[in-house]
Amino acid sequence: MSLFKARDWWSTLLGENEEFDQGSLCIGDVDNSSSGQDKIIVGSYMGYLRIFDPHPVKPGDGVQPEDLLLEVQLREPILQVEVGKFVSGTEGLHLAVLHCRKLCVYAVSGTLGKVEHGNQYQIKLMYEHNLQRTACNMTYGPFGGVKGRDFICIQSMDGMLMLFEQESYAFGRFLPGFLLPGPLAYSSRTDSFITVSSCRQVESYKYQVLAFATDADERQEPEQQKLSSGKRLVVDWVLNIGEQALDIRVVSFNQAVSSVFVLGERNFFCLKDNGQIRFMKKLDYSPSCFIPYCSVKEGTINTLLGNHSKMLNVYQDVTLKWATQLPHIPVSVKVAHLQDLKGVIVTLSDNGHLQCSYLGTDPSIFQAPKVDSREINYEEFDAEMKELQKIIKEASKMQDILPKSEKHRDLIVTAEVSPSLDAESKAIDSEVEAEAVPSVTVKITIQSRVTAQQPNLAVCVQAPLAVTCDQFSFDDLEPDSAETVVMSVFLKRNCSPSELEGNCIVSYNTPTEMNLCSFILGIPQVAQCNFRLPLRLICFPAQPSKAANHKLTIDTNKPPISFLTIFPDFVHPSEDDQANALGFQFLTGSKITLLASKTSQRYRIQSDQLEDLWLITRELTLRLEEHFKKQNCKDFACTFSGSIPLQEYFELIDRHFELRLNAEKFQELLSERALQFRAIERRLLTRFKDKTPAPLQHLDTLLEGTFREVSTL
Repeated sequence: MSLFKARDWWSTLLGENEEFDQGSLCIGDVDNSSSGQDKIIVGSYMGYLRIFDPHPVKPGDGVQPEDLLLEVQLREPILQVEVGKFVSGTEGLHLAVLHCRKLCVYAVSGTLGKVEHGNQYQIKLMYEHNLQRTACNMTYGPFGGVKGRDFICIQSMDGMLMLFEQESYAFGRFLPGFLLPGPLAYSSRTDSFITVSSCRQVESYKYQVLAFATDADERQEPEQQKLSSGKRLVVDWVLNIGEQALDIRVVSFNQAVSSVFVLGERNFFCLKDNGQIRFMKKLDYSPSCFIPYCSVKEGTINTLLGNHSKMLNVYQDVTLKWATQLPHIPVSVKVAHLQDLKGVIVTLSDNGHLQCSYLGTDPSIFQAPKVDSREINYEEFDAEMKELQKIIKEASKMQDILPKSEKHRDLIVTAEVSPSLDAESKAIDSEVEAEAVPSVTVKITIQSRVTAQQPNLAVCVQAPLAVTCDQFSFDDLEPDSAETVVMSVFLKRNCSPSELEGNCIVSYNTPTEMNLCSFILGIPQVAQCNFRLPLRLICFPAQPSKAANHKLTIDTNKPPISFLTIFPDFVHPSEDDQANALGFQFLTGSKITLLASKTSQRYRIQSDQLEDLWLITRELTLRLEEHFKKQNCKDFACTFSGSIPLQEYFELIDRHFELRLNAEKFQELLSERALQFRAIERRLLTRFKDKTPAPLQHLDTLLEGTFREVSTL
């Protein structure tokens, strides 16, 4: 908590239920006034564009009618606003407005008023560019060292940099290895574009390299890029910062060297032009926005840094010089020159609280009010204490909150999978392109030893599997009662699942001895169980194949087991018990062959597609473990000593993303409505902890991931 609060010079609340983000605020002399004073430009996701010129009579005044120069609705969400020299033939400043699928450049002008209504302001569209891709953000500057003009670079949601030389479209280039868009900035000193990729590293690309690289009208395969004209897009320098970035700023002041500032999730970086770290500051809070500005001390740079605790910190390089309290969480902060007052701090919150403030030294100290003196009534205190102790004693009797062992649970749910497939398939609305789509019956029993209020059953299976009914509701269960339901599981989509396990979850309430509130039913409880589906549900026996593109060898420490023993549902008893080859065919058409070595303790799984190996590999290891467990063998182990097929795995992922990027469905998913939630999405942090599994677990994880990638196509 700061001792000093930011001194309110002027403030207003923009609209109702509007949303704003980092690119919604811009400062500049957009109307090219003779005084050269800044104006405040704000654009919202609801499409409203507003321009302010604050004139408070005294500090702390609210907005006056004449402070709002212009308010217009542009009908499309505004992602970002910038002021620069965007029109050819003039060095005057113009306003660039970025929409999801359009870039518009306006001229802002005012007409001297002759009546009491004051001056009249309007905007005039100079030109616009319709975008073929959904935009994310933009930056501008004198690309290529051009004098007296500013060009614009737009980053799309699928990783393409689209460059516009004012009224003309110049070219577009895809960033290599792109996954998700990050912040984008331009450095005029090095003529480079700087961004932070999904690999959590700062990357710099020269403008000249972008200009002469291969054209990016559409994504190309690596082999096609080698044959096409132009040079390959190569990064100038890379710096791994180990976290995602919120914003990038490039500054160059007279008394300080040119620097690149990067605001991360937990750290604040200052880099040289070549990517080397000048300094970094570890933050003990979650930042929301920042802006570097000129320092009075030679060789240093000041930075305003806002956080989610409604604080605004002032740093001189890495030294904290001041901390002040704001009335809101800022998503964007600027420094402006307003009404002959230099250094006004302009902040904007995500719900439209716009404030101009300055750093004052008047402490806001809380003074405790005087306490009314009255005599203490000890009898009332004793009566209240006894009542509270009675409530605590009754509440302590409720001991049913902690989990119990399976043997003593109040409610038990069990699932029984039929040993054979349904004689008549229960599959409904299946997309599988097969002659027959089988189904298997699952019987679920709920046994309750106590009163269970409002029990609900949910049955979950891994897509593309589906159940005929996945939700059940029951009346209250009496003690020592049971309920049984039956449903069928089948393959719904024309692809194979990544696992054959299902889950049953029952939620219910148990009554308490004392209900403190009449609307509380009791203590919420959950019971669950897992079940395993048969392999015959998604594949059937087929002729083994000798040749295959992908092969995996599993080593064991026990002699090979007959397939008639571990796969009785796929081997007919009349077949040769010594046969060492077994074939499987998925309902989707893929074929897999399983081989057992006659001379060594090995099994081989082979198929033409890498993703088809996973289920049979998993089923083989599970059945072997179950077999030796029945034999009371405790030292059985499966291992994989070969090289993990990472190259094939990465090629599969590349094909997967290329299909997604070229599909029309991907463009529909990037709707303009979704961009209104970018302010929330960039605050969601996902952290993973690495684990070191055994060699076979490495392979299982890889194959299962491959299956999940293909299943989403």
